[in-house]
Amino acid sequence: MGWGDLGCNGEPNRETPNLDQMAREGLIVSSMYTAAPLCSPSRASLLTGRLPIRNGFYSNNTAGRNVFLFLLLCLSAAYTPQNIVGGISDDEVLLPELLKEKGYTSGLVGKWHLGHQSQYLPRKHGFDFWFGSPNCHFGPYVDLVTPNIPVFLNDNMVGRYYDDFHIDRQHGISNMTQLYTDAAVDFINKVASKGPFFLLWAPDATHAPTYASEKYYGISRRGRYGNAVMELDAGVGTILDALKKQGVDKNTLVVFTSDNGAALVSKQDGE
Repeated sequence: MGWGDLGCNGEPNRETPNLDQMAREGLIVSSMYTAAPLCSPSRASLLTGRLPIRNGFYSNNTAGRNVFLFLLLCLSAAYTPQNIVGGISDDEVLLPELLKEKGYTSGLVGKWHLGHQSQYLPRKHGFDFWFGSPNCHFGPYVDLVTPNIPVFLNDNMVGRYYDDFHIDRQHGISNMTQLYTDAAVDFINKVASKGPFFLLWAPDATHAPTYASEKYYGISRRGRYGNAVMELDAGVGTILDALKKQGVDKNTLVVFTSDNGAALVSKQDGE
């Protein structure tokens, strides 16, 4: 998602009313920079508070593509579950691990991207709940060597993108953002009355191949990408409403950020 995709930053179609309201009522951090221009290193930095060169996920930034260092294992490839064997080090202390010491319950809904093998998954690194995927919704793949990317509920795989969680690449339609929104609200409803909680809501809908649910199909003036942004904004509104219904909105800090910024890869889908 790009800086200029939000109405509060001047996008003329004003298709993000919930995020625009957050901006009006809260604080816009206009000089904040992501740690890297690609998902894994930026997410590792977000969750560890450490620069990519220190936490083991870093990029040489050649032509926008990357070479990662995973536990001193160098692999010149895009980071996909099928061909990367490393992940976040046990030596790194992640935000949910710190918060657990203060009695927080932590949940992740959506994309993880810090390792797909069992020892690297979110519940090994401080999260109490996870519904989502180790990676983005690339594909579909049709061979055993490169299978479609899995979706997890906690430690168990519950299906795969395209096979069990439908994504229509031709028309840009999927209900994944809605599923992620529902899971976030369900998590809030279950834990809000029991003590402090941390929720990382990480839908990947604005990442190519871009999609939105049928409710948001064809309604944006900006095509498929705009549809995805509008549904993302609606998800934010739904989550904020859940906080209000649980009576915790006055003492909950809500931060919205994009992990990378405007992705030109969306042009590949004719968007």
